[in-house]
This record gives sequence, structure tokens and C-alpha cells, in this order.
Amino acid sequence: MDLKITTLAERPELAGPLWNMAEDWPEFILHDPVGWSLIGRIVAELPEYVVVATDPEGKVVARGFSVPFALRARADGALPDGGWDQVMLWAFSDLRHGKEADTVSAVEITVAEPARGKGVSALMLGAVRENARARGFTELVAPVRPNAKHREPATPIDEYAYRTREDGLPYDPWLRVHVRAGGVIDKVAHASMTVSGSTAQWRAWTGLPFDVAGEVEVAGALVPVHCEPARGYGVYVEPNVWVRHAL
Repeated sequence: MDLKITTLAERPELAGPLWNMAEDWPEFILHDPVGWSLIGRIVAELPEYVVVATDPEGKVVARGFSVPFALRARADGALPDGGWDQVMLWAFSDLRHGKEADTVSAVEITVAEPARGKGVSALMLGAVRENARARGFTELVAPVRPNAKHREPATPIDEYAYRTREDGLPYDPWLRVHVRAGGVIDKVAHASMTVSGSTAQWRAWTGLPFDVAGEVEVAGALVPVHCEPARGYGVYVEPNVWVRHAL
């Protein structure tokens, strides 16, 4: 596709339109409290870490969010088991306290439905990488949400993350894009994102009854949701896969 990719800092007029892309995140994902409270702050406070792709008509067809944070000051540079939620909390804590960032984490790359299957996700990952490199960083990390894992929610993430094809590349398409771009799988973030809600909320989000105790497979979920109908709640703990990119 013939796309124009810039940072939001360069084109601030896209701050509104970038939210209006046609996308298909599962409803329950939108209720992660960390994401709900912080994702908008990236646009407002870190526009130089947002890349936006527009088509020849000027319509936004993809966006990429990233955040700078101080990784090496924490636990000898080990990436957190808390994954996506934790890196977002670290990034905005560091911003508030004026800590010097040494690493950038990609946190979302979304491609509008009509533009999918055309290599746009790889272009956006490349743009996020290049933007971090241009700002003087030597490493980009990403808590990757494997985009085919939802088809087999019962498969352990530690098995799925390292599964490869005959050519040695990852089985999962989104992990494969990262590895082709030079990324290296570092570890599994077993508790990358947590969404909790009442059973009534889970019914509204999924259309499922949530009336039996135990694991409930939900469309779009990478692992089953734990349901406790007698106590009136359900909890989803999503695993992601940390990938490191040297820049």
C-alpha cells in the first residue's frame, strides 16, 4: 500500500482520527484498567512515540504506540512478568518522576481491517523501531500478543510461544513478523494483562452465561477466563511474549 507514516508529534491533527479506525479488539480487552487509564495518555503526553499511517486519501489506516522507560535501573534489565500492564505503569511512573529512559517498549500496533493482509503490520513495526532508534535508543522491546493463540486457548503459552515452522520461524504470525524484523524471543510474560469483572459484566462482554465454575473459553481470549459464579466474578489473565529488538 502507498502509505504516509509519520509521528503524531509531526501531525497532531491526527490525534482524533487515529481512534476512529475500524478494528476488532475483543470487548473484554477494552476493560483492562491499566489500558483504560493510560493508553490515551500516550497520545496526549508522548506524541513523539506514536506513529500513524495514512492512505493517499489521508485516512488513518494504522497506528503504533510505544513508551520510553528505564529498564536497566530495574532488576538488572530483566523484562517484567507483568508484561504489558507493568511496562505501561513503569513508563508513566518514570515520566512523572523524571527518570531517564533507556529503552522503548512497543505497546500496540493496530491495522484497520480493510488494510490487513497487505504487509502493513511489518511496515508499522519497522516505523516503531526506526522511531526509537532515531531518538537515540539502542533497544526496543515488545510484550507481543500472539495473534493466532486465541484459536487454541488450552495450549500452554510456554509451548505455543516457542513453536516453530519447518523454516525455523515462529508458528504464530505476529511473532513471526517480529522475528523477521530482527527480534528475539526473550521470555513469556505470564501475567501481562488482567481483566476482572462481575459475572454480569462478563455476560455482557461475551454473550456467554458465565454460570459454571471453572475455565470458560471466550472468543478472542488467548487463555480461558476463570469463572467463580458463586462469588459473582470472572478473571482473565492474559500471557504475552516478550521480544527484544536490538536497534
